Amino acid sequence: MASLYEESITSLHPRLAAGEISAVELARSVLERIDRLNGRLNAFITITPDQALEQAREADRRLRRGQGGPLCGIPFAVKDVFATKGIRTTCGSRMLGTFVPPYESTVTRRLLEAGAVLVGKTNMDEFAMGSSNETSYYGPCCNPWNPQYVTGGSSGGSACAVAADLCIAAIGTDTGGSIRQPSSYCGVVGIKPTYGRVSRYGLVAYASSLDQAGPIAKTVRDAALVLEAISGYDPCDSTCADMPPPDLLRSPQDSLHGVCIGIPKEYFVEGMDPEVETLVKEAVECLERLGAIPVEVSLPHTRYAIPVYYLIATAEASSNLARYDGVKYGYRAKGPFEGLREMYEKTRAQGFGDEVKRRIMLGTYALSAGYYDAYYRKAQQVRTLICRDYQKVFETCRVIVTPTAPTPAFRIGEKIGDPLQMYLMDIYTISANLAGLPAISLPCGLTRAGLPVGLQILGKPFAEEDVLRVAWAYEQNTDHHTRKPPPL
Repeated sequence: MASLYEESITSLHPRLAAGEISAVELARSVLERIDRLNGRLNAFITITPDQALEQAREADRRLRRGQGGPLCGIPFAVKDVFATKGIRTTCGSRMLGTFVPPYESTVTRRLLEAGAVLVGKTNMDEFAMGSSNETSYYGPCCNPWNPQYVTGGSSGGSACAVAADLCIAAIGTDTGGSIRQPSSYCGVVGIKPTYGRVSRYGLVAYASSLDQAGPIAKTVRDAALVLEAISGYDPCDSTCADMPPPDLLRSPQDSLHGVCIGIPKEYFVEGMDPEVETLVKEAVECLERLGAIPVEVSLPHTRYAIPVYYLIATAEASSNLARYDGVKYGYRAKGPFEGLREMYEKTRAQGFGDEVKRRIMLGTYALSAGYYDAYYRKAQQVRTLICRDYQKVFETCRVIVTPTAPTPAFRIGEKIGDPLQMYLMDIYTISANLAGLPAISLPCGLTRAGLPVGLQILGKPFAEEDVLRVAWAYEQNTDHHTRKPPPL
């Protein structure tokens, strides 16, 4: 019989509701697992056992009154980029190492109101800037499939925690693939919702026009349940769509009869790992057997996605991170100083890591006088062309199917010294953020080395139902989601 921490939301909820198990029992099972493995995996920056057990006791009281929904009593983890009232929020940075927010983010508030149990804040690339979780001030997170390999980033801690059964589900953020890519590397399910589907209130900003919060879970249904709970209009966020939460997976179907799926020719090019290509093509064949109609399509401006992204994202980051100056909160370098300017310079030099400083400088340059039109404005214009590519494809296709990443996870330290190689790891995920589209990554197999590979499915804006229908049908007809990392 599986240990409680190995189970899914879908299997745990009826047992909790029936009183077969208690939320406290479940929380202790997860916390003991964290205590055993976090020292090796470094998935968590902050663990909250006392708060978790108190929340679990309250969940049990709700369940006894018959008031518990599907997330009541479910242990979850949240990327350390969300404000959590009374619990420090570091963003993986020395700059916020002692910051304790006085308020709760909308995402975490909605989960807590649903009765979910917060077990801790997960490791991440500093200020969400990275593709491997190696830029964290608190050290890299290790992949549970092989601890010598990266988890992906920037939501690597959340993906690792779900894959290693250190929580039942987790929350990450996705600016250029930071939910989907680590989900692919760790063999779990991750959803980037449509931009505006989930409130960004209390999410520490990296690039405000790209950031979006979403779930990481063990199955498609679990991810859908979490997404329903955190979605919906929020007056605290002016970019949040005034739409009710979606009723996802209301009537899931195994059959995909007549569903047209686009296969972009630009995504299957030289440079992709051969095993990734083989597994993704096998997944497309599976979808075809379920009745889907694969059609080759073209997204011609894909080749511009990385330069466009790194101009827009760094420009927005240079603006958002200007607030960290050592004056109101966060890290401040030790004085004495000859003046305010020196305090700013030393604080930012010591408080930020190399990758964050690199992106601030790139963004500041792109926005500077004389270069704004040549770089930032031009990038926004090409972003529009990328959006139009998708609009054209979605005139005939219900969804688009691609690899999540061009390779499986790589070794820790392998690419950290080559930023350009690292940036290329996001080549298949960035466009969805530029266009604001919903996208999911789910497991589609293992390489010969035993590393997971992810399948990505993209849909029209606010068409998460289409994405989840295809993902759920694929999951029900394969066993990839049932595979677990080897014992640690």
